[in-house]
Amino acid sequence: MLRDPSLRFRLFPLVAVLCLGLAISQAVGATTPIKSPNDDNRYRALTLENGLDVLLISDPDTDKAAAALDIEVGSGDDPVDRAGLAHFLEHMLFLGTEKYPDPGEYQQFISSHGGSHNAFTAFQDTNYFFDIQPDSLEPALDRFAQQFTAPLFNNDLVEREKKAVHSEYSSGLKSDSRRFQSARKAVTNPAHAFSQFAVGNKKTLVSNEETNLRDELIEFWENHYSANLMTLVVYGQQSLDELAAMVRPRFSTIKNRELTKARHDAPLFEPGTLPAELTVQAEKEVRRLTLAFPMPSLEAEYADKPASYIANLLGHEGPGSLLNVLREANLAESLSAGLGQDLGAETTFEITIGLTPQGVQRRQRIVDLTFDAIRQIRQSGIQERYFRELKQLNEISFRFRDKPDPRQQVTHLAMRLHDVAAEDVLQAPWMQEQYTPEKYRHVLSHLTPDNILIAVLSPTALPDDTTTTQWYRTPYQFTTLEPGDVTGQASQALASQLALPAPNPFIPEDLSLVDGATMDHPEPLTTDGPTTLWYARDTSFDVPRASVYLSLRSPLVRNTARNAVLTDLLVENIQDRINAYAYPARLAGLDYSVYSHLRGITIRVGGYNDKLHVLLRRILSNLASPSVQEDRFEVNRKALIDSLRNQRRQKPVQQASRAMQEALIDGVWSIQSRLEAAQSLTADDLRSYASEYLRRLDPVILAHGNISKAAALNLHGQARALLLGDSERVDVPRGGIHALPKGLSNVSLNVGHPDVGYALYLQGQSTAYPVRARYRVLAQMVGSPFYQSLRTDQQLGYIVSASSWEILETPGLGMLIQSPSATPEAIDQAVNEFLSAFTSTLVGFSEKDVTREKNAVISRLREKDRQLSERSERYWREIDRGETGFDSREQLIDAVRSVEKSELLSAWKETIQPRKRALRVKAAKKLETDRSVIEALQDAPFVY
Repeated sequence: MLRDPSLRFRLFPLVAVLCLGLAISQAVGATTPIKSPNDDNRYRALTLENGLDVLLISDPDTDKAAAALDIEVGSGDDPVDRAGLAHFLEHMLFLGTEKYPDPGEYQQFISSHGGSHNAFTAFQDTNYFFDIQPDSLEPALDRFAQQFTAPLFNNDLVEREKKAVHSEYSSGLKSDSRRFQSARKAVTNPAHAFSQFAVGNKKTLVSNEETNLRDELIEFWENHYSANLMTLVVYGQQSLDELAAMVRPRFSTIKNRELTKARHDAPLFEPGTLPAELTVQAEKEVRRLTLAFPMPSLEAEYADKPASYIANLLGHEGPGSLLNVLREANLAESLSAGLGQDLGAETTFEITIGLTPQGVQRRQRIVDLTFDAIRQIRQSGIQERYFRELKQLNEISFRFRDKPDPRQQVTHLAMRLHDVAAEDVLQAPWMQEQYTPEKYRHVLSHLTPDNILIAVLSPTALPDDTTTTQWYRTPYQFTTLEPGDVTGQASQALASQLALPAPNPFIPEDLSLVDGATMDHPEPLTTDGPTTLWYARDTSFDVPRASVYLSLRSPLVRNTARNAVLTDLLVENIQDRINAYAYPARLAGLDYSVYSHLRGITIRVGGYNDKLHVLLRRILSNLASPSVQEDRFEVNRKALIDSLRNQRRQKPVQQASRAMQEALIDGVWSIQSRLEAAQSLTADDLRSYASEYLRRLDPVILAHGNISKAAALNLHGQARALLLGDSERVDVPRGGIHALPKGLSNVSLNVGHPDVGYALYLQGQSTAYPVRARYRVLAQMVGSPFYQSLRTDQQLGYIVSASSWEILETPGLGMLIQSPSATPEAIDQAVNEFLSAFTSTLVGFSEKDVTREKNAVISRLREKDRQLSERSERYWREIDRGETGFDSREQLIDAVRSVEKSELLSAWKETIQPRKRALRVKAAKKLETDRSVIEALQDAPFVY
């Protein structure tokens, strides 16, 4: 591990006569991490007697408890002849332990107590995590710990779960990210573990007379899983001492085999390989250029972050930046820079550029210009003012850090705890301690033309005899370049436009909180003019932030597919024009979005309120006077067409879900109709539409957070003056969900994917709170058993779920399956059998069981807003629904609390099990597309 041994905090065995409470309160070597001034939680880092590092987090006000265990073992540890074994082990640890042998017990317990769980396998890590109702943390930890002390590895489950891993592999066969990664692995040094196939499938995990997979699994677990390679983070309501009392007896029993983290010292590329170019054929309309520069690991430099300093300059998007110059030349759409995956001894610095079709053809110009930008940084970019600005922004961000979701926090901290000092584990991402020019130059010394992999992903077809990767069958070409092939000098016309960033004008100066108490909910300040303004002062999070939403509802948007496409293009045009100007605002803690929806366009600006009005004014000005450039219009139009075509190449379950939306939601146009509209549009069409759009509007504004009433009224006046002055006020009603006819409606889709997709939607009969509550509770009850039966027991596929599908307040139960082996008919039969069998399961629920499941639903509904933006979004959804009492959540909770078992049985027997009103979508290669049901539903009445 990359830590100073002096920073490890180990506990030595205590004298046996000491009581557990004394051992906890006087833990040897315990430390308190440095936390944000805005963080009320209490923390304690310690090490158990078996060498397992632990971080405890006490939050008395939390409505979710969580835990994560990370082990420094991953796919990089797979045996050469057992690709995917680490990933397979991750799957198996969930499926039964000596104390809890039922393979579905862990998942059922977590789900029934309002929680969720998952795990993932990375190159050097495997991470297991869950969240749950706070009062169920201790029994959840008991089950969790058993997975690492006494897993069963049941032989029947080994054979079954192998199918799940293969299904996961199969579901990603058409994923361009996985295909691109497989090509990068193929050109990596074969002596480096990164080159190996990581997911696994039925071929790599085969078990026969010569090799017993279960035996190898146990051997791998015993030879790699050790307490001294593990970190554990636990988050709960309890005090630190109480949390320690939960953790110590359960996790101290994990064996410390005194193992050492694997090192991968072989070079990532064989000597003489670089510079090189890798060209990969994409499945979708995706065009991306990645410039990867291998260099020694920088994990130990987390306090100074020299790579972040360079990435901040190369990845800047303001005027004169590399991206800005490329966008103006219509060669690129996006750019990011920073470290790639750290592999222990080595990492890569990567610049990833989203290309236009023109950019693919002229990628050498882009590579050359990138080296011009690097040269400019090398010559003039190492200045203390850039460091000071970066440090200032990080300090402000850490000072006013939002409270994260507990599950996300424990997951990230468990991984981070391996690599940073315990006292730094909370602040590490925001640390920028010293100005270190020599370290910046060290990073730059590796960004050279002779140390580069130029990787291009595009849909351009490669020759039929092109090499393909072993597992994803991805066509690729790999060419080692001569030293002079990458000149690194662009044309003067492009290079002369490059400029280093100017001082950031959006750094907040006034970070004070406004006077006045936090309001219970938004109140209308104006209702009689052309605009409704909702206002809520809120300083309860102790952060100087605010959120402003402006919805420009228009009667035009839902009229035709053409108008829907024009609305999307209008949004793209606004974002195009604002990006370079607004990028410094993003760096300074202001975020914004402009997005289209079923009623029009919404502008959202959030973050530090000091200069929020400046950014909002610029966005409004761009919308009020849209300048549509012919070349940028064409770039955006073609990008939209690509996006629509790519939707037809998504996973089968995604395409099935999309078909559901087209059938059910008023105003969702088919992909085909949108494509046809986009093909014929011109820049003049957009100019005319932009002008027409603003003539008749139903505008609504929300100002929420650290903002005074006067400031909110000023923003309202600004919107009226810049944008709404000449608009006619009209009413744009909310859309609805089409009511399904009685019986089972069927849709078939032909998809170009080897897997079969299946979606079943069971619709509720009204939007009344009692009906919504019943469907929420039934979805909660059915989720885990459905997964256990169809995924774990029957192994129909990796993607298996049953959950609440409440759309626009219309209740529903949705079931999704994607299978690499079962036919649509076999899946449907299995679902039917489950629905029938679950009737008796539901009958067998005791009143205590029903109450437990209701409480799980209520705990999710009552989850607290952890940051201002979450509360703003909740208020905004209420305004959109017309729920201006801002109590719809409380009404639904009351309805859930009132649900009776007899009502659940009645709904199940009379509506769900017989599929009284159901829509089924099957998606497969062998099916013919039949969308007649979708077209027939377009005129169906709404569910009320």
